[in-house]
Amino acid sequence: MRYLLLAYGDEKKCKALTDEQMQALGRKCADLDERLKQTGRLVSSGSLSWDATTIRPKNGESVITDGPFIESHEIVGGFVIIEAHDMNEALQIAKLHPAATLGEHLGWAVEVRPMEACELLR
Repeated sequence: MRYLLLAYGDEKKCKALTDEQMQALGRKCADLDERLKQTGRLVSSGSLSWDATTIRPKNGESVITDGPFIESHEIVGGFVIIEAHDMNEALQIAKLHPAATLGEHLGWAVEVRPMEACELLR
């Protein structure tokens, strides 16, 4: 089964890091991706911009607003799609992500969600 790991962070705290600090954290994420590739567990991963646009239905129309205006101080900053036997294994893999091990001072977290459908088109 596939699982989506969403890496959350606090934009202001992350932007306060130096370029060197952010690059070091990025290397840790890339290292995990490589380890998961070697085990055959990595399906896809990506880093997301802090900038976002949100579309919501309102009065029968699609309303566009700038910003990730989901009710949270944390914003999704990256994702990983993995292959795991069950939720327990997915959680064990998610615990390896830097957002689950290093990011307490950055408001980091990893959300793990089973994917009911995931079709790779390429």
